[in-house]
Amino acid sequence: SFGIRLTCGESEDPPADVAIELKAVFTERQFVRNSCVAGEWGEEQSSIPYFPFIPDQPFRVEILCEHPRFRIFVDGHQLFDFYHRVETLSAIDTIKINGDLQLTKLG
Repeated sequence: SFGIRLTCGESEDPPADVAIELKAVFTERQFVRNSCVAGEWGEEQSSIPYFPFIPDQPFRVEILCEHPRFRIFVDGHQLFDFYHRVETLSAIDTIKINGDLQLTKLG
C-alpha cells in the first residue's frame, strides 16, 4: 500500500489541514480518499471503476487541482474527482508520500 497527502503546511499541533489524502490498499483493491479540515476527518470515499495498480509494476499518478475539485488520473486515465473541502487552495503547500513504493519522478 501507499499514501499521498496534500497538506496546508506541516504542523503537528494543531494538525495541518489535509486537502486530500489518497491511500492505495492492494489487499482490498481500493483507492481511498479523504480530507481533514480543522482536525475533523470528512467522509471517506472509495468507489472507483477499477483498481489501476499492479504489484511491482510502474504507474503514474496525476493530481490536477481545478475549480471546484481535484481530478485524479492514473496512467493517463481519469479515475475519479474529489471535490474540495479546504476553502483556501493557495494554502496547500506540502506533499507527503509514504508506503511501499519507489519514486522515480515528482513534478
